[in-house]
Amino acid sequence: MSAPQEALEYVRANRERYLSELKEFVNIPSISTLDEYKADVQRAAEWVAGQLRSLGMNNVQIMPTAGHPVVYGEWMRAGKSAPTIMIYGHYDVQPVDPIELWTSDPFRAEVRGDYLFGRGTSDMKGQVVASLKAVEAIVRTTGLPVNIKWLVEGEEEIGSEHLGDFIKEHKKMLACDYCLNPDAGMIAPDKPTITTGLRGLAYFELKVYGPDKDLHSGLFGGTIHNPAQALIELVAGMHDKNGKITLPGFYDKVRKLGRKEREDFKRLPVTNREIIQMTGVPALWGEPQFIPAERVGGRPTLEVNGLLSGFTGQGSKTVLPAWAMAKISCRLVPDQTPEETEKQLRAYLKKNAPKTIKWELKNLHNAGAALTETNSAGVQALAQALQTVWGKRPYFKREGGSIGSVVLLQKYVGADSLLSGFGLPDDNVHSPNERMNLPTWYKGIEAFTHFFYNF
Repeated sequence: MSAPQEALEYVRANRERYLSELKEFVNIPSISTLDEYKADVQRAAEWVAGQLRSLGMNNVQIMPTAGHPVVYGEWMRAGKSAPTIMIYGHYDVQPVDPIELWTSDPFRAEVRGDYLFGRGTSDMKGQVVASLKAVEAIVRTTGLPVNIKWLVEGEEEIGSEHLGDFIKEHKKMLACDYCLNPDAGMIAPDKPTITTGLRGLAYFELKVYGPDKDLHSGLFGGTIHNPAQALIELVAGMHDKNGKITLPGFYDKVRKLGRKEREDFKRLPVTNREIIQMTGVPALWGEPQFIPAERVGGRPTLEVNGLLSGFTGQGSKTVLPAWAMAKISCRLVPDQTPEETEKQLRAYLKKNAPKTIKWELKNLHNAGAALTETNSAGVQALAQALQTVWGKRPYFKREGGSIGSVVLLQKYVGADSLLSGFGLPDDNVHSPNERMNLPTWYKGIEAFTHFFYNF
């Protein structure tokens, strides 16, 4: 069933207060990666906890981790037979550098036209407040028809470093049927979106060594194998001319895309021309048998994220470098694992690295892939809510990136995440002048209100 009219009227009558409270939240400079903002990060956690208490949530706690705390709260009054929804969010934000490119104070939220500007407006304080205010509208009118738990962390912008240990330790407390995670966003203001899949990640540092020190390239060039050249050749060989990855066994467990999935990918309203205009490249690249949306959401990748070797300062210095380094990341799809990917990369290097150099591979970061079926009860309840508000069937897409909480909750709690949200591609997330489209945000609060009744 959809939300009763009285709950929707409550949302509409309280828009100005909702916006005012969001501004309060945004004005807290909760930058998780910088030690000098530790007190502000704590203050943001206290702000969230205060909101939960004002809604009458029970067992509200600011729970410590080895880093920044997790805010927890619950409403379990709907009964054991009612489903339980967890609402995930994060209250930390990215640094604001370069500050000179901001047109207003990043921690003094400012409305200009249809947008609210400030760090965290879109990612993801606006989404957290949308969830809070949808629940408020229901609590203040009809009462919640489902049980709710809240998990709001303070380390998402630094990789959710301690969230895994927290979830593992408290998995009984966090038990739920689904997790509503509004950190995924929409394709466009008129295109409601549900993200049904996330790629995993295996991130490596590859270092190639040659001589024990930098050498004079005139004296030793042509006799000593240059580590930079050797590294470049190794990296270049990791793809064939069609963009297929050449690591042995890399595609053995890649799940094939089904007919319905490929139809959903084709329905996504993003053209090749728009991607070219968005990125500034002269032409697209990749496996020709898959459209770009499939390459990003449904296929694994291997990318070079950084290269470093030798002299890179101003002017010239004719050295043959002692070493060269590449940062390499693989985005993984369901059924692939970071552990197997590391074995495949090592097998490639053992086979292809010349005997004239030595190499070292470090695994820096791993995350698993996640997939939620579009015909599940949670996805259908959310899809119906979005369709009610926007008047059109939502778009289903797989995201190319990774969100640590999604995989952790699936692994330790057994709960799939419902990924949506109301941020837009041009919100300048992580960049100067971050903003959020307010008309879309207000509609999002109503959609979440519908969702809880639908479920």
